[in-house]
Amino acid sequence: MNIAAWLDRNARTFPDRPALARGTAVHADFRLWAGRVRRLAGALLGPLGCRPGDCAAIVMRNQPEYLEAQFGIWHAGLCAVPVNARLHPSEFHYILEHSESRVAFVSPDLAESVAPLAEKIPTLERVVVAPGPEWTRLLEEESERDLVARAPTDPAWLFYTSGTTGRPKGAVLTHRNLLVATLSYFADIDFVTPEDSVLQAAPLSHGAGLYGLPIIAKAGCSVIPESGHFDGDEVARLLARWPNMSFFAAPTMVTRLIANPAFAAADHRNLKTIIYGGAPMYVEDLKRALDLLGPKLQQIYGQGEAPMTITGLSKAMHADRDHPRWEARLGSAGIARTDVEVRVVDAEDRDVPVGETGEVLARGDVVMAGYWKNEAATREALRGGWLHTGDVGAFDEEGFLTLKDRSKDVIISGGANIYPREVEEVLLRHPAVAEVSVVGRPDREWGESVVAFVVKRPEAALSEAELDALCLSSIARFKRPKEYVFLDALPKNNYGKVLKTELRKRFER
Repeated sequence: MNIAAWLDRNARTFPDRPALARGTAVHADFRLWAGRVRRLAGALLGPLGCRPGDCAAIVMRNQPEYLEAQFGIWHAGLCAVPVNARLHPSEFHYILEHSESRVAFVSPDLAESVAPLAEKIPTLERVVVAPGPEWTRLLEEESERDLVARAPTDPAWLFYTSGTTGRPKGAVLTHRNLLVATLSYFADIDFVTPEDSVLQAAPLSHGAGLYGLPIIAKAGCSVIPESGHFDGDEVARLLARWPNMSFFAAPTMVTRLIANPAFAAADHRNLKTIIYGGAPMYVEDLKRALDLLGPKLQQIYGQGEAPMTITGLSKAMHADRDHPRWEARLGSAGIARTDVEVRVVDAEDRDVPVGETGEVLARGDVVMAGYWKNEAATREALRGGWLHTGDVGAFDEEGFLTLKDRSKDVIISGGANIYPREVEEVLLRHPAVAEVSVVGRPDREWGESVVAFVVKRPEAALSEAELDALCLSSIARFKRPKEYVFLDALPKNNYGKVLKTELRKRFER
């Protein structure tokens, strides 16, 4: 089982259909895309020195070459390692080294940050800039390779999701995981045909990269915005060009989109589905989106460890305004998806009664195989055969799950996960910082913004500018605090644990 087989099949059955687009222009049909992938696979297994089972990283912003590299890696029997293009170079270093990636494909704007790592990471043998001269040469070489067979349990996608230790963990997703997640899309979200298209405006290194798979599997077209990111005016223009368009968006993207005059005034008949998730969405914002677009929104709750699917709120449920609990449903994360079992449990993993809160657990063929090179974390996350999400929620009597809190204190800003421990460790490097605690403040635009509560050492001088500079030298810009609050002491319990709940209460005043 190798999910790259979809592309081979499409090249035979739908060779002339548009497969990849940049903006309004076709970048490749399925015949051309599949040929590039076969030659890239030949290069990976030939001059680039890889073997089936090796890892190859993709450090790119959204562009057609991203998907060409991704399917070339899979076609060659390798495991793809998607890397967030917004990370700091030190974070690139860690992921490429920890994954033991043999090759890294990078977009030109990131080459300066990634190329030097080939001299520092023993396993990283080549950094290929795409597009670029070497990339072009690899795609032109007469080194086509047939699809390499893989077992269903072989790794296909190594997704690094930060943890409370401050170091990201690599969730191993197999070919079976990605196949089941794709089939679940057909079961729960949409029937897809070759006439469909998917707009890849959210980062391909995140969930959006996997939400595009069902469209590819059914020979639809993958559209990359010319800007490479999410822009309301551009979305409106592309909606006029590409039929039956679907896309994934964080809630903040949805609210910005419906507030955009060009998009609001556009003809929405070509819009098929907006899948939103990655953070809570305000019910009032959701109602405004439904008023503008009609029944075209689908909510998904999932994790990198269980991609695209734990629970969902269908388009029909969004549209059912006559239901007596319609607004309550809009505020929920929906019901268990077709391919998973979902439970809410107490500290001993015992099911809690309806209406009571507990940790959300999931089990099914979509759940990761484990964490890369981290047996202890794997045992903890998958104990008893269930994925322990670290999220706290409650079921109602109809089976709708409402998320109450996140036990790992993750901050979700603009759909991106930010882990307080990682930011705290950076701030504690400053010699004037005695203690620090980072929490999320509710933010109507971004979902949450990062706030750092800082205790200075006695008589030490410390400025916000110094802390900002420290963060920008060590972590991605979007992770740095938006506000610093200086305190004489952090609130703690009898055991000395910082009470983040008390810090959050300050936002309620």
